[in-house]
Amino acid sequence: MPTTKHQVQLEHAVSKGERVEIDWTHKESLRAGTLLCDDHGPVLRAVGFHLEPGEPERPGRALRLFAAQRDLTPGLWEGLHVERRGWSVAWVTLSDKGARGERIDTAGPLVGEMLGEHLDVSLTMGYLLPDDQSSLQLLLMDLAWGQGVDLIVTTGGTGVAPRDVAPDATLRVIEKRLPGMERAMTSESLAKTPHAMISRAVAGTLGLSLIINLPGSPKAVRECLGVVLPALRHTLEKLHGDPSDCGGA
Repeated sequence: MPTTKHQVQLEHAVSKGERVEIDWTHKESLRAGTLLCDDHGPVLRAVGFHLEPGEPERPGRALRLFAAQRDLTPGLWEGLHVERRGWSVAWVTLSDKGARGERIDTAGPLVGEMLGEHLDVSLTMGYLLPDDQSSLQLLLMDLAWGQGVDLIVTTGGTGVAPRDVAPDATLRVIEKRLPGMERAMTSESLAKTPHAMISRAVAGTLGLSLIINLPGSPKAVRECLGVVLPALRHTLEKLHGDPSDCGGA
């Protein structure tokens, strides 16, 4: 099947690593981390997406945020093809104190570090939110449906305190629950502390995205994420349509 070719218009020069918004009108959707390449290699990497509201005289636009993979000159870039290399990941830390700047978040960056060591990661994004269910639900849906992030990991808010809402928000949006991952994390934590009995951490899928809740402490992040790491690549591959059998190690 012939490779679909795309073109983008750059209004000004863009330096390597700089981000630029492009009016993406092509039918082919781009998941976060996807590359647009020419014959010389990667040109742009999709790193975000948002809808620009319209006005009575002007319709809204779908703007895709790209990161330049090399220095780019202004003008029309033609003959670009899409490539997927690696997985896009996002960590989301839930912390009222962190969101107010009263606590430094170490759990979220640790998630990004661990995933980068064990997966072929093309793009990592991080978010810090207060313990608010509606905000988390909206972000999870945007990351999965809007941005097309492959793996979304939350930290914090998995217990029974009044502001522990990560599982509640996740259950409202996921389509397929993964109780095996949940049991594995609980079992690993119970070997360290009986307090793990009150964890309500959830794992499941939304579209082509895998969502996993982790506790908020760096120690618990290492334990719980560590026990599911060996299954993540296989899970993502199956979620994206890998037809191979699951019987192998």
